This record gives sequence, structure tokens and C-alpha cells, in this order.
Amino acid sequence: MDSVLLAIDAGSTGVRALVVDREGTIRGRAYREVSSDHPKPGWVELDPVLLWAATREVVERALDEAKVRRREIGALGVANQRATALLWDRRTGEPLYRAIGWQDLRTAGRVEELLREGIYTNTLASATKVEWLLRHVPGADERARRGEVCFGTLDSWLAWNLSGRGAHVTDASNASCTGLYDYLSGGWDPNVLEALAIPQEILPEIRASSEIVASCPSFDAPLAALAGDQQAAMFGLLRHRPGDLKVTFGTSAMCDIHTGSLPAFPSRGSYPLVLWQLGGDRSFCLEGTVLTAGAAVQWLRDALGLLASPEESSRLASSVPDTGGVWFVPAFQGLGTPHMDARARAVLGGLSRATTRAQIVRALLEGVAFRCREVLHSLVEAAGTRLPAVLRVDGGAAANDFLLQTVADLVGIAVERPKCLEGTALGASYLAGLAVGIWKSAEELRHVWNLGARFEPRSRPEEVQERVAAWTRRLDAVRAAEAS
Repeated sequence: MDSVLLAIDAGSTGVRALVVDREGTIRGRAYREVSSDHPKPGWVELDPVLLWAATREVVERALDEAKVRRREIGALGVANQRATALLWDRRTGEPLYRAIGWQDLRTAGRVEELLREGIYTNTLASATKVEWLLRHVPGADERARRGEVCFGTLDSWLAWNLSGRGAHVTDASNASCTGLYDYLSGGWDPNVLEALAIPQEILPEIRASSEIVASCPSFDAPLAALAGDQQAAMFGLLRHRPGDLKVTFGTSAMCDIHTGSLPAFPSRGSYPLVLWQLGGDRSFCLEGTVLTAGAAVQWLRDALGLLASPEESSRLASSVPDTGGVWFVPAFQGLGTPHMDARARAVLGGLSRATTRAQIVRALLEGVAFRCREVLHSLVEAAGTRLPAVLRVDGGAAANDFLLQTVADLVGIAVERPKCLEGTALGASYLAGLAVGIWKSAEELRHVWNLGARFEPRSRPEEVQERVAAWTRRLDAVRAAEAS
């Protein structure tokens, strides 16, 4: 097949489209920002109609850049920000309310109630968001019980629209992020549905991550892949074997380890998810989060004016031999894995009259790298395995050479960066290509994946241990001060 693949990535801040050929070459790309609204403190909402309009726009722009006609598309793949929840009318396709973002905290109190009742969930999952919609949107609950309403995460919403309102589907990776998924059966969990009074009739059908799930009339091509963004990035980085690690550097740094064919137990702020389902076989991962990564560099630019652009940070940090005693704990939104400390705050310390702009920038990037080390080591420990030889990375902030070299030094393994940093969209294209036979197996993808740069550890282990111990003491002191 000489057809190209169209990948759509509906992320937390915008929508991206890539046109990819069978050699893995990006023929066309387009991006449009789609901002969220915050009607109340802690609330995050997204206009799903605007998202669909932005999707159509970036698809057309990417096809134009690639000089590809719609009939040349062999298959479509969709990746998406996970757990964002919405309801829409099954007949008209009209949303009943705006989509509630995965970061939304309006149901935090309800999550605490459910945990006390022995029902495990969290504020990032979809479960209590769906419950809130059914309880608070006028007529939603009654209509849902009559079968007139569809629930879905953004993959389901896009699949519904791409298929001409014919397919109400999701995949196992997205389903595992909803809080409604049964890891044993691979279906929806009837106990959680009963506890939250969610009718099973409104839920999408769970399909494989690489499978033809619908036809797309406007493209004359099948929708052949659905995957959550981090799982798609794992696939796009070819992290296909147990023990493989990846970090996606965006606003946060999302860290994942492949745990094989069985889910691992959550531990120290990590949580198990389905990586993907290929045929009847599921693979699983443990995920952990550095809550502030690329956002910390943006803070240097936007709040302090120390950078003209985030890209400047790598050069500045490399221009000095050390931080001059400056240190930084990047906890603008608390500390994620393994601490799960929402009270923690970012701290910049060790300043003197001699401190320079470059030293502050270097200290901030080192702080992000120290946090990556913490998360990656906790994931490896929780998975009961050893550090692999290589860590692969993607995402916008992965373009920062100084950050990646520091991660390699502190973690003690090589860091590989692909030529294409858009691993999420690339993974969606790989999954779609496998479904329609452009590639016969995942092994063939090793011939189309392109390495951009490799960073080998350069620091002595004793030096790393000293640096880690010093940074940990400072982190512990900061947390103790916040607690008091």
C-alpha cells in the first residue's frame, strides 16, 4: 500500500494533525491551539464543538502541506488527552454541556466520599465527572436512562464525528483512564457504574487500540486506531517491551514504564493503565508525573522575564559550569509522583549577589531533571525491575539539550530523542498503519523510526549520589517548612 496515514492528536492545549507515509516520513503537519475555560476556581471546561471545528481545520491544512488528496489516505488514527468527559445527544450529536477537562477539580469532595466507601477513583479520572454531568445538567439523567445520550472521552467524540455519527467507541487505553474500567474483564465495571448511578447504555463500546472501528465517509478511509496520548507516545517511541521507559516533556513530564501483560499494583503515586490492546492481547504500564516541567521554563519567560523564549534556556544553562549554589524545587502545582503532596510549592534557593540569570536557569532545569530521576526510579522500583539501558523522550521540551543531558547524568542511562518530537501523533499513525497492513508487525516500525540525538551519561556515580543527596535534603526541608 502506498497510502498515507492521517493522525489526529487532541491534546490539552490544542489539536495537531500529521500526514505520515509508509517510510515514517512526516509529509504534512498542522496545529491549532484550543484553549480551556475556567468558569470557577478549579474548574476546567472545553468547548467540544470548537474542538471538532479545529480538528477539521488542522486536517485540511496538513493535507494541503502534504499535497495529499483525501482519497489517498489509507487510514486515520486518533490520540487524545485522556479522561476529559462529555455527554452528547445520540440523535443530533449536540453536546449536552461543555466537556469537563481531566484537570478539573470540581468533584474532589465526591472522590473523597467514594474512597471512604472503598471505591477507588481519583480527580483525574472521568468517573465522577460523568456523575456530575448526569446530576447537574437539566434532563441529562432522565435522557440517559432512555438511551438518548452518549458518554465519551475525546477519542469517542472525534470517532463519532469522523464516522458521520455512526460509531460510539473507545479503546482499552482510554477506557482505563475513566475510573469505570474493570482490569480483570477488560470491560466496564458494573460495581462502579452502580455506585455512581451511571447507565451502562451511555458508555462506548471498548475496542482494540489498533483495529478498524469505523468508516469515515468524508475520507473514504477507515478509522483504524484510538489511543490515549501517553500510551500513543509510548507506541510512537517504540517502547513495546516490558521494562521500557519513556518521558513525554510537555507542560508536565509524563513518565511511563511498560509492565507487560499484567497490570502492576499502584505504588508511591504511580498508577496502572492499559498501554494498548492489539487484537485480544493487552499490555500495561505504570505512570508517574512530574507536575511541572515545561511550565517551569515558561514561568522564567512569562513571570520573571529571564528568557526571551523557552528555546534560549538550554544555551544559557550550558554557558555556566554550575549553578553557583543555586537550587530549585519545581513544585508550582505541588509534587506528583512519588510524593503526591498538593501542599508543596516551588522554591528557588541559594541566591547571592553574585547569582546570574544563567545560574537560575540552570538550577531550574536541573530541578526538573532531579524530579524526573525521582519518578523514574520510583516506577522501576514499583514495577519490580531494573533501569533499562535507554530512556526515550518526546514532547516540546525534549528539544532542550541541556535538560536531556542532565537527565542522562542523574538517571545514569542513555537518553534518546527522535527526529520527530510529536510522538503522540506518530504513535497514532503507527497503530493505524498496523491495522490496515501498511506495516505487518510492530517490528517493522524499527526501520521507520528515526533517532535524532543520543545523550550518554557523563557524570561519575559518586558525583551523582552527592548531588542527589544534597537536592533531596533541600526538598525535604522545603516540604517540612510547608507542613509547619
